Amino acid sequence: MSKNNTSTAGLPKLAKSTIWMINFGYLGVQTAFTLQSSQMSRIFQTIGADPNNLGWFFILPPLAGIIVQPIIGYYSDRTWAPKLGGRRLPYLLLGMLVAVIVMLLLPNSGSFGFGYGSLAALWFGAITVALLDLSSNVAMQPFKMMVGDMVNDNQKSYAYGIQSFLSNIGAVLAAIFPFLLTLLGVSNIAPKGVVPQSVVISFYVGAALLVVTSLFTVIRVHEYDPTTYAKYHGISEEDNKEGGNWLTLLKHAPKAFWTVTLVQFFCWFAFQYLWTYSAGAIAKNVWNTTNATSAGYQAAGNWYGVLAAVQSIAAVVWSYVLAKVPNKYHKLGYAGSLFLGSLGFISVFFIHSQWALIISYTLIGIAWAGMNTYPLTIVTNALSGKHMGTYLGLFNGSICLPQIVASVLSFGLFPLLGNSQVNMFVLAGIVLLIGALSVGTIKETFEN
Repeated sequence: MSKNNTSTAGLPKLAKSTIWMINFGYLGVQTAFTLQSSQMSRIFQTIGADPNNLGWFFILPPLAGIIVQPIIGYYSDRTWAPKLGGRRLPYLLLGMLVAVIVMLLLPNSGSFGFGYGSLAALWFGAITVALLDLSSNVAMQPFKMMVGDMVNDNQKSYAYGIQSFLSNIGAVLAAIFPFLLTLLGVSNIAPKGVVPQSVVISFYVGAALLVVTSLFTVIRVHEYDPTTYAKYHGISEEDNKEGGNWLTLLKHAPKAFWTVTLVQFFCWFAFQYLWTYSAGAIAKNVWNTTNATSAGYQAAGNWYGVLAAVQSIAAVVWSYVLAKVPNKYHKLGYAGSLFLGSLGFISVFFIHSQWALIISYTLIGIAWAGMNTYPLTIVTNALSGKHMGTYLGLFNGSICLPQIVASVLSFGLFPLLGNSQVNMFVLAGIVLLIGALSVGTIKETFEN
């Protein structure tokens, strides 16, 4: 179904190089996010966190996102600071600066003499994780918004495809940093309660990459001023200055916003358990250890980094496949990707070979590609240019809320499932399968 109004019909066709530059900083932001998600469980268990309490720490990132991203969207809709880049880019600069500082602190949570398992060490880690996610969310949201602001409907799938590609490249780099550094001779073991240097230096490299890629976007991208933006989107300059009440906007959100949100709930619920329990599940099934201070556990942590890279590479390849899927088969591609991912989750329960896990994480990567290819395209095509940033910030709740719910429920589900991190993967697979089935509720609609 094509769009019936001219809300984005006036947007010009952009050079592919411009679309790449709009998204380029996303590589650095995703590197920071992946370092956090892939290493956070390892860091906290290394400094003495009880696996049954991991959910508390994993609540912090999505809680930060559900609060920060709508705020950034709301205020950036009303911002115009040409000396700092425009509407969205000032927030990218702010988020990048804070994230870099926190990335230098987080992996050192066990290096300040707090003591293994001490409340001081755990609180320091928790606070730095919260700050890292707050700042990363501030830095991440501008990229999603700039595509909605500047890219016409015909190029939007390509633009979000590039964003997904760069996101996965950043994820690959972050995931393999500890493994590569270990191969280069950097120590992958440390005194009890101290995070190994292979992880610490990975965060330092990630911080440098975040700075470089973000500055490329800030320097090379020129956002539309308010007058030009209003002209291209077929709205008045006052449209983004008035209203904007979040409850009112949600009440008038297009149906596609809510049906995609339903699918997102099951997807991100499942992936929260991937990030929370991967290191422990791999250590148990392959290295036969649950001791987070052991060399076997640290080896499992490194191997999870490799598997996360496999997941991201699979997502890059599958994103290319999905880009070739005709519009009328989008839902089939979406649901099929999630179904294959659910098989990947469940298979982890049965596998005790580190190499066979490559198949599991390849299937999980296919689901990840579907989750990053379709939702934003469907939702932004259903929106006009009014309150674009606020709507996308609110839509981020479909990512954050299920992670919070998953973490809260883990306090009951983890002991119910035998205090087994491996069993949590089976549960995640079942939930993702429900997500695949719920794709049938989506009907792609466009703003009238």
